[in-house]
Amino acid sequence: MLQKFVYVTGAFDYLVGAGAWAGALSNPQPGQFVSLMTLGMFLMMAAACLVWASKDMKNRAPVIFWQGLVRLVAAGSVVYAVPAGLSETWEYALVAFDGTVAVVYIVGMMRITQCNFFQLVQCKTA
Repeated sequence: MLQKFVYVTGAFDYLVGAGAWAGALSNPQPGQFVSLMTLGMFLMMAAACLVWASKDMKNRAPVIFWQGLVRLVAAGSVVYAVPAGLSETWEYALVAFDGTVAVVYIVGMMRITQCNFFQLVQCKTA
């Protein structure tokens, strides 16, 4: 079940990356084009890494764990940004999605590897 969850949520990053590219290409803006194109490719790389890691989670757990940390930062950033007027209220939906995925990735990898949080931060799974 966890393997399928990682695979599907990871593969979803391909769509988000393509969306970033679509936004950049459909309305090129100075100061945004390069960032959106790079972000889009970075998200597609993350998707590829998660799909790959889902095939052998015990040995590739740090890849999934670190993606959980990335998603946790995304969720935490929205929690900070919306009340500070730096973001839109609708972005709270990202907290629900990315926050949940982050917790599942982090806790799941801790359980699969029997490693603690700090061991996984250091990519020590053996």
